[in-house]
Parts: sequence; C-alpha cells; structure tokens
Amino acid sequence: MTRRTVTTMLAFAAAFAASLMLAPRARVQAARVNHKSLAIIVNRSNPVDNLSTTELRAIFLGQRSHWANGRRITLVMMEPGQPEREAVLNQICRLSEAEFRRRFLQGLLTGEVLVSPKTLATPIGVRKFVFNVPGAIGYLKPEDVDNSVKVIAIDGHIPEDAEYELRLPAEMR
Repeated sequence: MTRRTVTTMLAFAAAFAASLMLAPRARVQAARVNHKSLAIIVNRSNPVDNLSTTELRAIFLGQRSHWANGRRITLVMMEPGQPEREAVLNQICRLSEAEFRRRFLQGLLTGEVLVSPKTLATPIGVRKFVFNVPGAIGYLKPEDVDNSVKVIAIDGHIPEDAEYELRLPAEMR
C-alpha cells in the first residue's frame, strides 16, 4: 500500500467513526426538523407554570372552567382546518373536528360547559387575545410566541425538550 492510500483510508475511517458518534444527535435534530412543537400559552399574569396532560385535556374539553386562583378559563383556538388546531384536537382532545364540535354543543345544551372556545384566524390574533385576557389559554408554534404571553410546561417539559409530546406532525405543517 502506498502512503497516500493509507492516509486516505485513515481519513475515511476517522470520518466514519465521527459520523457514528454523532448519529444520536443527528437523529434528535432530524426529529425536531420533522416535528414542530406547539407551545401552550397563557396570559403572563397567570400563576400556572405547568399542567399535566390530563389537566390540559380537561381544559380543552371544557371540563375545567376555572384556574386555581378562581379566574375563569377562556380557551382560544385557531379556526378549523389549521394544522395547529388539528394537532391539538388529535393529541390533546383525542377527537375529530366533528366530535369536538358535537361535544361542545352538547355541553352547552346540558350546562356541563359554560362557554365555547374563542376561535381566531391567525397566530397573531391568538397571541393578542391571550395577552389581553387574564384567564386565556391557547396554543402557538414556538416561532409565533413573543414576550407578551407565557409558555407553560406540559408534564414538566417545555417545547424545546425532546420529551415534550405536543407536536405538529410534518405532514400538517
């Protein structure tokens, strides 16, 4: 073997070994590229910093109407057909759009639900609504969040965490 061949083989082996060591990081980054998180947001004055998935589901289904401090919960959602709304209905509510509408209509008629969710067309509208309504809760893509609202953790995890489960599937982006 020539010296050049040996040098080339060593360089190839080193590059291959380095790619093996970086593989887990690359998989995590690929997962983040393929799935975007959805941030659950509340008004900055809301003392809540964390909710369990069960508590979040109860809020989004209208089963819980007040925060621990007694303030009424006001749910704000994107319009039907928006990918963010679809992800929330699938992952939090575990309902289709039709089932969600039926549940709220039935709840309003029976008195189990006091108020329907506020529906807005744009992320900016959702953010401004949550900013202006102390008991509001909604959701946004992380890039639509600013300092006017507070992102809360779900099951102790924030959207940047690998363990955070509220995601927007790639086919819905």
